[in-house]
Amino acid sequence: MKKLWLMLTMSLLVLFIAACGSDDNSDEGTNAGEDTESNETVTVSHDLGETEVPKNPENVVVFDFGILDTLDKIGVEVAGVAQSGTIPAYLEKYASDEYENIGSLKEPDFEKISEINPDVIIISDRQAPLYDQLSEIAPTIHLGVDPANYMETFEENMSVVGEIYDAQDEIDAELAAIEESIAAVNEKATTTEGNALIILANDDKISAYGPSSRFGLIHDVFGVPAVDDSIEASTHGMNVTFEYVMEQDPDLLYVVDRSAAVGGDTSAKQLVENELVENTKAYKNDNIIYLDPDFWYLSGGGLISVSEMINEIDESLE
Repeated sequence: MKKLWLMLTMSLLVLFIAACGSDDNSDEGTNAGEDTESNETVTVSHDLGETEVPKNPENVVVFDFGILDTLDKIGVEVAGVAQSGTIPAYLEKYASDEYENIGSLKEPDFEKISEINPDVIIISDRQAPLYDQLSEIAPTIHLGVDPANYMETFEENMSVVGEIYDAQDEIDAELAAIEESIAAVNEKATTTEGNALIILANDDKISAYGPSSRFGLIHDVFGVPAVDDSIEASTHGMNVTFEYVMEQDPDLLYVVDRSAAVGGDTSAKQLVENELVENTKAYKNDNIIYLDPDFWYLSGGGLISVSEMINEIDESLE
């Protein structure tokens, strides 16, 4: 009888130990699964290389204001932004102490960025020469927009953001709305007679921009004919005089005020609307359009900025 009771007791003990072991293995399996999910990454191919970044990164440093406005649009918080300079008014909340100051667009604060210990650093053309230095701190991706292929590179950048943050459906919906708005502007541009000239006003100087240039999407994407197709495509535009503007005699004159964008004192309106420009059709028909420099000079390439840029050109064609 004692032997039978001893055997029964040992059997129950073995079953208990086996059950405990099964629970432990189950817990280990669950934790392993969670670790795998939290360590998931995305490989991003960009102009400066190929970079592996974590999915849904929490500690993000952003230099490009277009990408910043996109992250803001889809509700993603960031850790640091370039506050040592002019921040677009529509992104003014990022000038507060709630966000770390990572320097200026051309002079990053490497020490501060290192202190933040970011999961990813997002840059564009202004920071491209510093890519290697930034990459030593954290995974760095270049999400710039190519003026000659504006919409293609813009949509690629948005797709990268969508993939990193599992927000592709929201990004796709925003892009669909943008494409619809562009189609409407294109239709209006084809039925509106006249051509346009784009100039950048910088203190007492002006430069012109044509197709495939920094502001060339007005012609290339929105379909507004250019008054001069021979303008050299460059970042800083082609230096011109007001005699040139008068000779070209555009029906529409688009003005980007750099001085206003960087906090200068010179008024583009005072500079541009002079005796020479008064001879143009644009002036006589009240078709000099002062584009918002926050979107066109400081930002661009974001869900918010591109939408607003479309709206401004759409209104100019009324």
